[in-house]
Formats: sequence, structure tokens, C-alpha cells
Amino acid sequence: MNLLGRTHGKLVHSRRVRRLSEELSGLVSPNATILDVGCGDGLIASLINATRPDVEIQGIDVLVRGSTHIPVGNFDGSTIPFPDKSFDSVMFVDVLHHTDDPMVMLREGCRVSRESLILKDHTDEGFLSNATLRFMDWVGNKPHGVVLPYNYWRENAWKNAIEELNLTTEAWHTDLKLYPQPADLIFGRSLHFVAKLNVPWASATGD
Repeated sequence: MNLLGRTHGKLVHSRRVRRLSEELSGLVSPNATILDVGCGDGLIASLINATRPDVEIQGIDVLVRGSTHIPVGNFDGSTIPFPDKSFDSVMFVDVLHHTDDPMVMLREGCRVSRESLILKDHTDEGFLSNATLRFMDWVGNKPHGVVLPYNYWRENAWKNAIEELNLTTEAWHTDLKLYPQPADLIFGRSLHFVAKLNVPWASATGD
């Protein structure tokens, strides 16, 4: 595991966080306030801020690390500790598949958001997709003590959740190029997506 961890850090982690920050920063509205739920050390959020200094990002996590790149508060993993419509956007980056029921956090994200949810997650589709996702999750998260329920949704489950929550899909990108070639052919494919989903009251005025 130590060798895998070092290899992952050198060849995968730095490229992954850079690419994700690039993809996600393009989905953020101008001058937005953002809550990054399950932000870990906040590195991705800080990289977004580096290219988008107009936005303000703070994080919450169930495991607050000793050193973080952004301000991070603690939460219980099910209830976001902020009032309704506290932020323009709520961001979940590789968080929802670590929960027993992603709908719980999606509903909470909708409650706290004025405009949108910004997601990075997986679709469990294709040959050996589940086994591949489990391996990536284990290598990347086991050393940090992250709970690993391996709760990956198929594309239809995401579509059903979006419909149930009355969200509108503004963007859905799958060609993220998170890994160097040829690794991206195995670990990239269409297993990953970033999305911007607008909450039903996003266009309302007078809030």
C-alpha cells in the first residue's frame, strides 16, 4: 500500500486535482459563494480560487484535517450546518459515493443553495466499471481513513435523482482526462463526470 500510495501521489494525484480544478472553475458563477462539502484538505477548492479570485469558498467535512488549504468546519455527514439558501452553489467532489444514501446529501445541498449544485462523481457503466472504481477509491482514500461504502450509481440513477429533485442540468462533462495516457483508457473512460445542476428556484427573484 505504501508503494501504491507513493505512485498514486506522483503520477495521479497532482494531475487529477489540477484537471478537476480547471473543470470545476469553469462551472462556477461569477462572484459566487460556494460551500465545498466533504472537501478534505481543500486543495481543489484552493486551486479553483487561484484562478477564480472572484469567488469565496469554504468547506465542511466529517474528518477535519490538521492542515487545510481553505477554512473547514465539521459536520455530521447528513445535515449541512447552515440555513436555507446560504450559498450560491454547493459543491460535492467525489463525496456522494462515500455516503449510504446520496439523496440525503443532494437534498441538503439543494436546501442550502440559492443557485446550483456542482458535482464531481462517477457513473458505474461499462466493462469492469465497479471493480475499477473500487480500486481507485481504495488507493486514493483508504490511507486517509475515508469510509468506503463503494456506493456508485448508474447513469439512470443520476437522471432519476435529478428529476426527483426538479434540478436542471446546465452542464454535464465526461471527457475529463484526469490521468496520463495510457492510464486514462483504463481509469478514465466515462467513469467520471462533472456537472452543474440548477436548483428549481435559481431563476426566482426577490429571495
